[in-house]
Amino acid sequence: MKRASFYGGARGFTLIELLVVIVIIGLLSAFVAPHYFSHIGRSKAQITRVQIEAFATALDQYRIDTGHYPSTEAGLAALVVRPANEPLWQGGYVKKGIPIDPWGNAYVYVIPGRAEREYDLLSYGADGKPDGNGEDADIASWN
Repeated sequence: MKRASFYGGARGFTLIELLVVIVIIGLLSAFVAPHYFSHIGRSKAQITRVQIEAFATALDQYRIDTGHYPSTEAGLAALVVRPANEPLWQGGYVKKGIPIDPWGNAYVYVIPGRAEREYDLLSYGADGKPDGNGEDADIASWN
């Protein structure tokens, strides 16, 4: 004889039914999670590219106003705060300050750049170290 629950139906699920549901949920997560996390990595790379492009535009405007790019020492902060001895600065070239990259690292700005570039502006990716592959790959203004 089955015991009725408060709602008049069967009392509950058996252990086997619960285990089957847990296994199905686990299998679905195993297929969905890697796909989901790969999209997060690609999104961070796209955000980084957009931020680098915005910095490049701001650096170009700085150069138009002052006749040169900020020094390595002044860095990207020169886009927000007037550097000492810079009378032609028309700033702020970046409205909300200089953000860190999506992985929590500072953007790298060096002048002069390598390979005859006027400057190098890049993020070292997820690992925060030069070079790398996948999410650890560098994202640069010249890519």
